[in-house]
Amino acid sequence: MDKIYNPKNFEKKIYNYWENNNFLKNKLDISKECFSIMVPPPNITGYLHIGHALQYTLIDILIRYHRMLGKNILCQVGIDHAGIATQNLIEQKIFNETGKTRNNYSKNFFLNNIWKWKKKYCDIIYNQMKSLGLSTEWDKTRFTMDNKFTKSVRDIFIILYNQGLIYKKKRLIHWDFKLKTVVSDLEVEYKKNKTDMWYIKYHFYGKITTLDNKNYLTIATTRPETLLADSAIAINPLDSRYNNLIGKFVIIPIINRKIPIIADNYAKINKGTGCVKISPAHDFNDYQIAMKHNLPLINIFDLNGNILEKCQIFNKKEQILKLNNNIPKNLQKINFLQARKIIIKKIKQQGLLDKCEIKIRLIPFSIRSNTIIIPMLTNQWYLNTRILSKNAINAVKKNKIIFFPKKYENMFYSWMNNIQDWCISRQLWWGHKIPVWYDTKNNIYVGKNKKEIKKKYNLDKNISLKQDSDVLDTWFSSSLWTFITLDWPNNKNFSLFHPTNVIISGFDIIFFWISRMIMMTMHFVKNKDGTSQIPFKNILMTGLIRDNKGNKMSKSKGNVINPIDFIEGISSINFKKNSSFQKNNKIYGADALRFTLAALSSTGRDIYWDMTRLEGYRNFCNKIWNASIFILKNIKFNFINKKKRLSLIDQWIWSEYYLVVKFYIKALNEYRFDHAANLLYNFIWNKFCDWYLEYSKIIFQEKNQLKYIGTHYTLYNLFESLLRLSHPIIPFITEIIWQKIIKNKKNLSKSSIMIQSFPKVNKLEINKKIISIFNTFINVITIIRNHKLEMNIKHSEKINLYIKDTNNKFNIFLKDNINILKKFVNLNKIFFITNKMNFPKKTLINKINNIEFAIPLNTKIIDQENLLNQINKKLNTNQKIINFLCKNLKNKNFLSKAPKNIIIKNLEKLKNCKILKKELLQKFFLIKNL
Repeated sequence: MDKIYNPKNFEKKIYNYWENNNFLKNKLDISKECFSIMVPPPNITGYLHIGHALQYTLIDILIRYHRMLGKNILCQVGIDHAGIATQNLIEQKIFNETGKTRNNYSKNFFLNNIWKWKKKYCDIIYNQMKSLGLSTEWDKTRFTMDNKFTKSVRDIFIILYNQGLIYKKKRLIHWDFKLKTVVSDLEVEYKKNKTDMWYIKYHFYGKITTLDNKNYLTIATTRPETLLADSAIAINPLDSRYNNLIGKFVIIPIINRKIPIIADNYAKINKGTGCVKISPAHDFNDYQIAMKHNLPLINIFDLNGNILEKCQIFNKKEQILKLNNNIPKNLQKINFLQARKIIIKKIKQQGLLDKCEIKIRLIPFSIRSNTIIIPMLTNQWYLNTRILSKNAINAVKKNKIIFFPKKYENMFYSWMNNIQDWCISRQLWWGHKIPVWYDTKNNIYVGKNKKEIKKKYNLDKNISLKQDSDVLDTWFSSSLWTFITLDWPNNKNFSLFHPTNVIISGFDIIFFWISRMIMMTMHFVKNKDGTSQIPFKNILMTGLIRDNKGNKMSKSKGNVINPIDFIEGISSINFKKNSSFQKNNKIYGADALRFTLAALSSTGRDIYWDMTRLEGYRNFCNKIWNASIFILKNIKFNFINKKKRLSLIDQWIWSEYYLVVKFYIKALNEYRFDHAANLLYNFIWNKFCDWYLEYSKIIFQEKNQLKYIGTHYTLYNLFESLLRLSHPIIPFITEIIWQKIIKNKKNLSKSSIMIQSFPKVNKLEINKKIISIFNTFINVITIIRNHKLEMNIKHSEKINLYIKDTNNKFNIFLKDNINILKKFVNLNKIFFITNKMNFPKKTLINKINNIEFAIPLNTKIIDQENLLNQINKKLNTNQKIINFLCKNLKNKNFLSKAPKNIIIKNLEKLKNCKILKKELLQKFFLIKNL
């Protein structure tokens, strides 16, 4: 073993050892139980970040755990083509390199650039996964646009279309003018923005007035350009100011189109002017009102955000209406923001602007391009998810699929019960082509290719067909991930690994991915009895990692973490000056990072990144490393199989170990990785290293034959078992140490810890009485050490100890291990006095579990004045806490409003403070009177 723990020296070598010796390959045995996980495919857009590292760490912990349980393992890895995100990225890359936009180059040129990017970043991403320790079969990786996947996506689209579940319709959608594509409503973020609110007069048609004798209605709008698309004015039927005007007409300013005044509850009496302009082709709420009142849908924008030469006017059945569709020439072919200025200027000139105010409003932005979203009336392809959602909802209700934590079920139900049909088409070059062709009359033909279509639809061979230029939404192909990656339905071993056991994902994509995977899988994959098969049995929702200031990680904030920077110590963390992170070149290693991520993975929505935890867990790995050096240096391999009579301390550490195994297994089975990590940390550091190793050092020095052999047996076998227990979380360090300690075992040469059996609980070895005895021993030592520390007594100074001899099991143990106690706290003499005798004067008396012991106080050893000052400070601090708690617990208002558990905690805290006060006062007067 190297004397210094440096993970960079061995982690890559260890992974190569696993890979080169086929330990990552699954040797299928159909007689064994199977365990499978589909790794959420990262986007091809770039490097993995710390959020990916969290998920892949948790996945690998489960994979390694179940592999060691002897199961057939499937850990399916792949990468997503990420349609919009990748297209946006590559367009920007080409622009930065050449200054050209999409209009200046061919589709083939663009796609060639993307495939080059894909090749480069697949290798980068997979190497990052390897650095993290992800144990998977790398020759089974998938890409959502590989040939098999593409054919499957195409075939599934055709099946859904033939089933009547996919259809094309002209509807209002969110349009991203920068990306030139529709985006999902899930990809829209509403931000508070200052905006102008214009109040515009619409004059009545004919000799009509309001009750207060005005010949117009005032309409408030933030988008005056959409008055070109107005179909009606809505007022509330209960609004006494205007309800006499229902059925009458107004004239739209500038274009002088006559539109009706309609009654609808959407118009709120106490909101704005009470009158609402309805532009159905450019507002989602207005669109619903148009459907309800059979109003015309008037589109005034092209897909670049420019005003059309003539309006496009449709009814709700998508039929073109021959109404007045003229647009003033000075508004044609110009951007809507430019048109807005012209319209406002004209309205002012005509005296139709009542006023203008600045308002704070929620404005929709595309999370893809960070630009303002505009509702647009376009033809898109839709999937009827309302039908598909029923099975998915029932699967969760009947506990066929279980959420961890349970609270995320409500989020799932909330969306699924109000689900809208899914717009699955995108106006991109990068993605799965929609298998739809059109003839010159725009008739629709759906099929695999032109040849099949002409045969299927009995078309003339010379007929001209053109394929739909749109591609499918990325999430459409991703929703098929669990079964298409397993080559359904042609894989004979499909039923061994599907449904998968668990999916681990962030809660923020429950709607994007989790829900859709359940819907699509249950629609297509059937059990032998014809019932729908679920994609996974359990769903583990992880939180989102934020920096230690609570900020969401993003490239623009400069607080995104590349996990490799922590693992390998690459000094490439380009955090901004205002970031909560510092530039760092320290090598932490994958094990420390994995342990940190596991320990932080609580059930909350937010995970706050903490560098001190990473630092602490690297120290933890270093602790294990140093422990292994001590063991390898001191162990006698001829004793490791001789389980002779074990000392009480040997029995104690085995008892504690098996308790840890019990609760560790429970934690992993319940996906409480934080609990599992804490159990390991507390046992290895606080019990095994701090106590048992220190005990072993004393035994090795004394060479007491009765304890010597038992110590060798325990130290070796417990440590080897502990390495196997720890392996799922910290695989690299456990592998390299395990290789060293089993080097003398011939049957384990060229083997790996990852294929060894996982430790089991031995209930017979758990002796709670022995645990109690040794824990009392630890408490006695801790109190003595604390007293020496408080009194500024150097460790090298020897003191005496007085113990009441009650002839109980603890005292018997103590008498057998006097030398151990002496060396742990550097005692001079230990006096056992009878139960009837009093302790000598000027001693500090302590009591633990009916065990009484006393430490003599000596003014020659201690600094009396300094010690009294310290005790005084503690008394003052403690008294302030007592006063605060008493005040609260006498406050009727606090007692009536505070939760019961808070009141109980305060009472418990007050009780402990009063006990501490009594102890401190006793100590104060004792020391003062020395």
